[in-house]
Amino acid sequence: MFVLELTYTAPVERVDALHAAHISWLDEQYEAGVFIASGRKNPRDGGIILAVGDDRAQIEKITAADPFVTGDVCEYRVTEFIARKTAPELERFRQQLDG
Repeated sequence: MFVLELTYTAPVERVDALHAAHISWLDEQYEAGVFIASGRKNPRDGGIILAVGDDRAQIEKITAADPFVTGDVCEYRVTEFIARKTAPELERFRQQLDG
């Protein structure tokens, strides 16, 4: 599982200009089963996405296609973690430690 932290690197007006394209990109990733939650940070200086994927390279390829990235208005920080415990509704995302 991955925590994707977006930090805006441009004024919010430039971010807002790409918002519709970013939402379409988010919808594609939800449809593909990669994203499970997302939203703006408060204060509004970026956002957070919870994602599942096979490996970090796959997630980094996906984030590189975000219109916010291609539009040069944000940077991503990708943190991988092992989801050992989850709410019952997220049980299918639980992972085991190797070894």
